[in-house]
Amino acid sequence: GLGGIAGGGLGLGGSRSLPGAGAAGALGGAGLAGLTGAGSLGGGGGGGAGALAMPPGGVPGIPASSGGMPPASSGGAGGAPTSLAGAGVSETLVLDLTNPDARENALLELSKKREQFPDLAPFLWHTPGVVAALLQEIVAIYSLLSPPSLTAHASNRVCNALALLQCVASHHDTRSLFLQAHVPLFLYPFLNTVSKTRPFEYLRLTSLGVIGALVKVDDTDVINFLLSTEIIPLCLRTMEMGSELSKTVATFIVQKILLDETGLNYICATAERFFAVGAVLQNMVNTLAEQPSVRLLKHIIRCYLRLSDNPRAREALRQCLPELLRDANFTACLKDDRITRQWLAQLLQTVNTGDGSGAPPPGAPLGQPPSE
Repeated sequence: GLGGIAGGGLGLGGSRSLPGAGAAGALGGAGLAGLTGAGSLGGGGGGGAGALAMPPGGVPGIPASSGGMPPASSGGAGGAPTSLAGAGVSETLVLDLTNPDARENALLELSKKREQFPDLAPFLWHTPGVVAALLQEIVAIYSLLSPPSLTAHASNRVCNALALLQCVASHHDTRSLFLQAHVPLFLYPFLNTVSKTRPFEYLRLTSLGVIGALVKVDDTDVINFLLSTEIIPLCLRTMEMGSELSKTVATFIVQKILLDETGLNYICATAERFFAVGAVLQNMVNTLAEQPSVRLLKHIIRCYLRLSDNPRAREALRQCLPELLRDANFTACLKDDRITRQWLAQLLQTVNTGDGSGAPPPGAPLGQPPSE
């Protein structure tokens, strides 16, 4: 089950199939309350008071009006810039990343100022030692993940490094290099954590922001990389136990994977994969009955609508689509969201009418969950 990814690593060399859905509900818990505000975590360790902020890099799929900084710019000319002068970002700060004594301040200042220079990403990537320094920041807190001992200060520091990596992941000149170097794998241990303290939630949310930046641009190479490295079980874990904001970003990532034909075919290839995703989506809908979130519901509906494009999945959804989605009282929160209401209407019509041919869909049926 999904619980199998805890503790024992990701098994990147083993089977690529998703685990079954049997343990999906066991992850449990709605996570922390919604994340608000802008800026970094409050001081004083993981349990301190105060709202948990939007990560310094922003999160794809979440409007800037939800709090925090907007997503990284993906504009700019090709190649490594030769100077940051006049752009509000100092070359000295970039070079300071390679100096352990000056790195923490450089991380903080660059994460705040990076929006002022759209070509910061190539500059970071092509400056010798800088990416290695950012990866050092990530690896340095692995020992704090289990047993969970991550402080607010340590979380803030590594999240500033992750914000710079999101900048690299967002830029069209560095995205493919970022993937070819398999940098996202360094973030996967953060998504494999289960602690619900603010430092860990902030760490997961910022890590998801990096993955979200990759999928925000339609690129089959990105989808193939994420599927081959088993990102879906990690997203499903967050969708089950994360905060409302983390759930939204993780669902956005799954949505973008589904919107790619390769991703849709992968998830619908076996009953185990389909029901692993379906069980988590259904649990999330049930949770929204008590803790409504329009932005999360929007991504869930889009995932279901995309699944219904697959004939076998469409047949299965006739049996397992949450009844709450047919409840006008439950979906009344979408009254001001015309696009999502259209998606929901299309989903219900598609599931109710099927493909209209009257013939069974090709392939093995997905209509029953896999047996334990």
